[in-house]
Amino acid sequence: MKSKSVKKLLSIAGSDSGAGAGIQADLKTFAALGAYGTSVITAVTAQNTLGVSDVHPIPPSHVSSQIEAVLSDIGTDGIKTGMLANQEIINAVVETLSNYDVPKLVVDPVMISTTGARLIAEDAVESLRSNLLPIADVITPNVSEAEALIGKRIETMEDLRESARLILELGPRAVVITGGFETGPATDLVYDGVEYKAFTSARINTSSTHGTGCTFASALTVLLSEGINLFESVSQAKRFVQSSMRNAYVIGDGKGPIDHFHNLIDYNNRT
Repeated sequence: MKSKSVKKLLSIAGSDSGAGAGIQADLKTFAALGAYGTSVITAVTAQNTLGVSDVHPIPPSHVSSQIEAVLSDIGTDGIKTGMLANQEIINAVVETLSNYDVPKLVVDPVMISTTGARLIAEDAVESLRSNLLPIADVITPNVSEAEALIGKRIETMEDLRESARLILELGPRAVVITGGFETGPATDLVYDGVEYKAFTSARINTSSTHGTGCTFASALTVLLSEGINLFESVSQAKRFVQSSMRNAYVIGDGKGPIDHFHNLIDYNNRT
C-alpha cells in the first residue's frame, strides 16, 4: 500500500453525548478537513440539544495517561484544548505537555455551553490564565469567555480590542475573540500583538449553532498545522463554520449541531 502524508491533530476536551460539540465536533472537523484526529477525554457530559444535565470530570492522572499514550506513539502536528473542567485537569495537561514538543497549541477556553451550562470550576479560571495561556499559540474565546478572562464587561468594539490586548498579555501568541456581540454582524477579532484584524459576516438565521466554537478552534488548528498564516487560517475556519451552519439539518428540539460533512455527503441522492 502506498503511504500518504496526513496531518495528525489531538483534541483534549470533554465528550458530548449529543455529539454536537466537544471531542465529537473536534474529530468530525479534523476528518472533514483531511486530518487524522486523536483524542484525550477530560470529562464525560450528559447533554443534548436542550442542555447539559450532568458532568463527570476524568481523574487528572488518567488525562495525563491519555496524552502520553497518544504523543509517545502517534505524535501530533497540533493540539486543540477544549473543556478543562477544573484546576487539577488544567495543571495535569500543562505538566504533561511540557514533556513533548507541541508544534501548535490552540486553546478554546470552554467555560459556558451553548445552552448556558457552566463547564469550568471557578478556581480553574486562574489556572487557565496563569498556566495554560502562556504556552498557547492562539486562544479563541467568545465575548463572554473574554469577559471572564479579563474580569471586565465588553460592550463596544473598542472594548473588544482592549480585551484582546489584555488577553495577549497573559501569554498566548495571538487572540481570536469569536462571534462578536449578540446583535449585529458576526465579527471575529484577531490580534497578534502587532495588528488587529476583524472578519465580519452577516449572521445566519438558524438554531443549529451547537459546537460552533469547538469547530472553529479545531478548524483553525488544522489550518495552522498546514503552515497557513494566522489571518488566512481564521478566514478559512470562519467560512467552514458558516457553511456548516447553513447546511445543517434539524436534530433535536433545541440548539442543534452543524453539519461538518456538508461538502462530502449528498444527502438528497443517497441510495
